[in-house]
Amino acid sequence: MNSNLNDRLLHFLAQSPTAFHAAANLRAELDHAGFTELHEDDAWALQPGGRYYVGRNGSALISFILPDSRPGSFHIIAAHSDSPSYKIKPGPALVTEGFVRLNVERYGGPVDSSWFDRPLSFAGRVLLDEGDHLRAQLVWPEEDLLIIPSLAPHLTRHEGAAKPLNVQTDLLPVLCGGGDADAFWKQLAARLGTAPEQILGADLYLCVRESPRIWGPEKEFLSAARLDDLECVYCTFLGFLDADPGNCIAVHCVFDNEEVGSRSRQGADSGFLRDVLQRLCASLRLPEEDYHRLISRSFLVSADNAHAVHPNFSQNSDPINRPKLNQGIVLKHQGSLRYATDALSAAILRKICRDHQIPCQDYTNRSDIPGGSTLGSLSESQIPLLTADIGLGQLAMHSCFETAGARDPEYLVRFSEYYYSEPLPRMEADL
Repeated sequence: MNSNLNDRLLHFLAQSPTAFHAAANLRAELDHAGFTELHEDDAWALQPGGRYYVGRNGSALISFILPDSRPGSFHIIAAHSDSPSYKIKPGPALVTEGFVRLNVERYGGPVDSSWFDRPLSFAGRVLLDEGDHLRAQLVWPEEDLLIIPSLAPHLTRHEGAAKPLNVQTDLLPVLCGGGDADAFWKQLAARLGTAPEQILGADLYLCVRESPRIWGPEKEFLSAARLDDLECVYCTFLGFLDADPGNCIAVHCVFDNEEVGSRSRQGADSGFLRDVLQRLCASLRLPEEDYHRLISRSFLVSADNAHAVHPNFSQNSDPINRPKLNQGIVLKHQGSLRYATDALSAAILRKICRDHQIPCQDYTNRSDIPGGSTLGSLSESQIPLLTADIGLGQLAMHSCFETAGARDPEYLVRFSEYYYSEPLPRMEADL
């Protein structure tokens, strides 16, 4: 187990309570590594051998490394920066029985019960009126500011079977007492050093206060908030930074809004990746015909964590294809193409793993459980790339505090570096 790698991963997880913070932290590392930032509203003048990145919405990021010679293909890995949570509504405060509660709604599909009775804060971005322009500012009070109190069983015995939780009535976090309906905006403005009337918009989410940690008798487990999907984001990013791409164009994508369908302008179902690849080729003065030829020789790895077999609920896993923690990369399959992996893309991924002694497992859902989906098929619908869905095994997916294997991150970093650095296995022309 690589303790230095895990220390870096834990630090990234601890400093990334929202997609906006995760993207900002990646930008800082790219700047430190000598990458040049591009802007979508500028003309691009790319140079062979250059290292660049471009963001969208402050929460999505595409980075790429150009070869010194004429490129032969794109090697792409995509992951997502968002995780299930609760978003604070524009009218945030409800005054009830002397308490001020925040008015929130679900973002994605969080495990509601995991959020009860633990210290919470909030984080995200705020848009401020600066007179002649708007300014975005990240906010994240690193304090215990909120709690969602559960209801004692003594008060529910007459109700019989447990009822589904109602987010509008059962899951609103307590902010303070005193009954001041403007308390939230006043507190937020004070933390930003501004006046409440300067706040024109906000994307703010609840976040947990527990620190990421390595645990277990042999330190074999990793637990943190937002492992799905920041573990894949950061491990593939480290492999990307260490890569020596040869004649391929190495591309690392971090999309937002996967948990709610990826259909935003910064999601995998947008034209963000297609726009970047087309502009990249145009800046290198490659004709459109060459762009399509590059795409036909290229590969996309969709990296999003996978369900490991659960020790208490093993019956919920497929009887055969049931990944385990600390036993390597998980290759995900689904007959109805919720995952994009097919026999060809699986064979390519397995060969990379086999050639470099990286353990690889297979995941399928139980045939009577539809399961989730990832960004692989959505990206593939925008650009016709050969695609495989992978991840690292984890427990308690969509909980506010998830668990994975502490040995698996090293496997994904190594895989990513080899994937970006070496030619793909040669294929017959008719495949």
